[in-house]
Amino acid sequence: MSYENEIKTSEDRGTLDLTFLIEQHKKEIWEYKQKESEWLKTQNLLEGSKKIIEEMGAKLINQVRIIAELEKKLADKSK
Repeated sequence: MSYENEIKTSEDRGTLDLTFLIEQHKKEIWEYKQKESEWLKTQNLLEGSKKIIEEMGAKLINQVRIIAELEKKLADKSK
């Protein structure tokens, strides 16, 4: 193999290696973006669930208070 052929082979391999690395990097970026998207969906679901739980807890506390007031009024009427 002549010197010129060796240089050409080296350049071709370098180009192919660079192309491979670029494609590999693009694939890794896409996979990361997919994972990030899934994490964001999960985080939004968690935040929404927390809000629902807080609202239901507040409503439950209010209902318990109303029941206690009604039981007190009922007890007062019975006397």
